[in-house]
Amino acid sequence: MEKETVFVIGHKNPDTDSVCSAICYAKLKNIVTGGDYVAKRAGHLNEETQYVMERLGVQPPQYMKDVRPQVKDIEIRRTKGVSKEISVKDAWTLMKEQNVVTLPITEGECLEGLITIGDIARSYFEVYNSTILSTAKTKYQNIVDTLSGTVITGNTDTIFAKGKVVIAAANPEMMENYIEDGDIVILGNRYEAQLCAIEMEAGCLIICEGAEVSKTITKFAKEHDCIIITTDFDTYTVARLINQSMPIGFLMKEKEGIVKFHTEDFIEDIQKIMAKLRHRDFPVEDMKGHYVGMISRRNLLGAGKKKLILVDHNEKGQAVGGVETAEILEIIDHHRLGSIQTVAPVFFRNQPLGCTATIIYQMYQEYNVPVDKITAQLLCSAIISDTLIFKSPTCTEKDIDACKKLAEIAGLDIESYGREMFRAGSNLSGKAAKDIFYQDFKRFSVNDVTIGVGQINSMSTEEIAKVKPRLQEFIRETVNEHGVDIIYFLLTDIVSETSEVICAGKKAANIIEHAFNVGISGDCAVLNGVVSRKKQFFPAIVETLQQ
Repeated sequence: MEKETVFVIGHKNPDTDSVCSAICYAKLKNIVTGGDYVAKRAGHLNEETQYVMERLGVQPPQYMKDVRPQVKDIEIRRTKGVSKEISVKDAWTLMKEQNVVTLPITEGECLEGLITIGDIARSYFEVYNSTILSTAKTKYQNIVDTLSGTVITGNTDTIFAKGKVVIAAANPEMMENYIEDGDIVILGNRYEAQLCAIEMEAGCLIICEGAEVSKTITKFAKEHDCIIITTDFDTYTVARLINQSMPIGFLMKEKEGIVKFHTEDFIEDIQKIMAKLRHRDFPVEDMKGHYVGMISRRNLLGAGKKKLILVDHNEKGQAVGGVETAEILEIIDHHRLGSIQTVAPVFFRNQPLGCTATIIYQMYQEYNVPVDKITAQLLCSAIISDTLIFKSPTCTEKDIDACKKLAEIAGLDIESYGREMFRAGSNLSGKAAKDIFYQDFKRFSVNDVTIGVGQINSMSTEEIAKVKPRLQEFIRETVNEHGVDIIYFLLTDIVSETSEVICAGKKAANIIEHAFNVGISGDCAVLNGVVSRKKQFFPAIVETLQQ
């Protein structure tokens, strides 16, 4: 039985903790359960996390923007593609064998068209043109196969490209009036009729009821490049079957006119398209344009939810897009309890620690799983980042102890490595204000108020002074475009352990004044000793709002 993939993923605008914790927890789950756990990220990496990944030589998790069910999550019927050269009869046989009503027509890995049972029915009941086989450029070998025939003479790899199909039911004198160059003539064992058809330059004779062909007729046919095919079927049956030899490429729906889907399409999007159409089946291609298989409306009934483990967050506003459609199995976090709701009970572990990675480290110990060097480096990096090298008030003795033990395994000097990380992450001067704003921006809900809180950390007071005016202008101009009622943005100086907060939105400044007992200058306030959004800043805001 194929293992079901579970995605381990952090919050939007991922930081070092959310990325490193996802990687390390997915690894732990794979070791402990033998399952298929894959780390993902819900946003683009910031400079600090990029530095960590490059410094440690670790491939970052792939970006997953949305976890709504996709076409690739449902059962795709792997109907094998066929060549457009096969006969209608062969296509019909394949449909019966595979119990399908649609066949994909492919060339190599690419879709060329489709043929349906309706197309075959129309060709059988609506075609009265005796030249249809030549118009369709039918191979003589298709005719041989359709009639279970035997080739007496001639090259059946050639194409019937000129002429009509006639039955030689009249005497030779009348035959001369309607047999033309290149025609296929269906006849019996009458020598005179066979001879007449060859003399009239027929392209092919189909001799019915297994009649033997004389050496004279065979020789004469060779001289006139006339193909002779014998079959055990009678004349009526041959006449009824022969149109089934035409290639399905003549009847197929061309690719350009076909509604098709891709493996990455979301189910809710294709449902709307399917609802407007009466097609039974739809082809699926991968993102390279290669044919994958077929789906129908029935397949959508079994559309499975993606399975998730959330790390470093538990609020819907911070979660990957479409999280409400997914099945959440676990939550590992160190923040306040938020708004995530689940249908079924989940494994939930939330501890008041400075970093999710500290919890992950504890779980490695609890499962007696050795921490290798790369895992130690990742977990250590996360703890250094989230605790600001132990300066954050959220940092606990457990964080410090874990970080020191991990640093020993990792071969890292906590102080010097941490400064390198923060220098890489605080390179803000060349960035656009929008990029800085969304680098670490989270949404929270308190009662009926939605609050967006962004934060940047820097080791340079001068750098903060340079980017502050640009951020103020950006926030003023776009305050109504972020889907929140209030915006706060903290510019944190790690060295001085001070934050400046930019305020925007209804009563944002008043709330800051009451929460921290500080004055507002323009749209800014200085918060001495405040470096943690989670433990110092946001709790004070929540308390003020609730009062």
